[in-house]
Amino acid sequence: MTGKQRLILVLLLTASFTLAVDFSILNVALPVIGSEIGFGLDTLQWIITAFALCAAGFTLLFGRVADLFGRRRLFILGMAVLGIASLVGGLATTPALLLIARVAQGLATAAVVPAALSLLTTSFPEGKLREKALGLNGALMAAGFTTGAILGGVLTDLLSWRWAFFINVPIAIAVVMLAPAILAESRPAQKTRLDVPGAITVTLGLLAIVYGLSSAAETSWVHPMTLGPLLFGALLLVVFWFVERNTAHPLVPVAILRRSTIAWGNIAGALAFVTETSLVFLLTLYLQKTLGYTPLGAGLSFAVLGLGTVLGGIVGPRLIGRWGTKKTIIVGFTVQAAATGSLVLLGTNGESIILLLIATFVGGVANLVAIVGFMVTATSGLSDHEQGLATGLATMSQQIGITMGIPIMSAIVAARVHRLGAETSLTVLDGVSTAILVNAGLCLITALAVAAFLKSPARNDA
Repeated sequence: MTGKQRLILVLLLTASFTLAVDFSILNVALPVIGSEIGFGLDTLQWIITAFALCAAGFTLLFGRVADLFGRRRLFILGMAVLGIASLVGGLATTPALLLIARVAQGLATAAVVPAALSLLTTSFPEGKLREKALGLNGALMAAGFTTGAILGGVLTDLLSWRWAFFINVPIAIAVVMLAPAILAESRPAQKTRLDVPGAITVTLGLLAIVYGLSSAAETSWVHPMTLGPLLFGALLLVVFWFVERNTAHPLVPVAILRRSTIAWGNIAGALAFVTETSLVFLLTLYLQKTLGYTPLGAGLSFAVLGLGTVLGGIVGPRLIGRWGTKKTIIVGFTVQAAATGSLVLLGTNGESIILLLIATFVGGVANLVAIVGFMVTATSGLSDHEQGLATGLATMSQQIGITMGIPIMSAIVAARVHRLGAETSLTVLDGVSTAILVNAGLCLITALAVAAFLKSPARNDA
């Protein structure tokens, strides 16, 4: 790796890590924000949902825009928007202004993450160097989600929740100032038109699906505000498919979705994020509702998970070099399933924290091994002008996975607790254990599906 490539790596990983932190940094601080700004219990979730809607819904569109109009340009613009939105959010005194800031942060994330990932893949040739870069990127993205939970608790307790916003501002300024000197612009040799009908249908479809998934956690899976958006979103994605088949310049060429590495790589990636991020949610419930931990204590308990994800990001590329991507993904999900399944043994005594720390560390390593395998699989065998599309799809899978996991597991816990009666430490433990079994089952099913259907991409170690 050359000195220039190291600078590129540091700059892009800093931006990706910062955006990953933003996904979870406000979770612990929600009650405090609600009381200070004026959110009611029924509207508090919109602080998270407004961000997730835009981050997931616009990712594919911005990934293609980066291909057409310049990845560096979109990356710098997105980081500038992130800095401004974070400053506005930190200074907000009304719910409306805070939600506007969160929407802008979500849009910035949707622009920066695929642009940064495509800049990363085009800066490193396919093979060992790219696998190492993607491994570090995956480690920091996953570690960022865990770090956000810890950092949110620390900042809220020691300073103010507003610093969860302000912390982004100096980082955004530094990246915007350094990017023009470090990153080279990349755009296609010949310009093509943006597929406007495709962009509209896929963006609205994803927005509807993410909204439906978010609503499920607040209502139920059969509530009209859940089923309606989910069905409408699915219909729009079907329309999108037909639009793409009949346009000269498709947003997503149908042929690329038929590739095993793209289709099954992204399915595996989405489920990797579904399982691990939702497990953090489940264990947060367990630590606070069953063991009586404070929000800060619960956040600090995930530090070992963060260490595991960093180690997994380092080990993942080495395993890919030895086994190939397919076997690496299978082993990652299988070990994650075993580690997650062991958590059904958690009890009401304080000694259970030892099992939790060991299992989350092992599961974190395995999850990142699978994520690195997914990233390499979903971006291999493609030309440079397709990297924005490929990384847009990969980023969309990641965002959808993060958004889907918590509503699914929350609904399982709520249904189990409701069946058992009143909410107590024991009923919450029972609900969490049921959801943990489902989580482990999803990991195992994904490993089997990858083994059956994924075709390994040809390696290029140049």
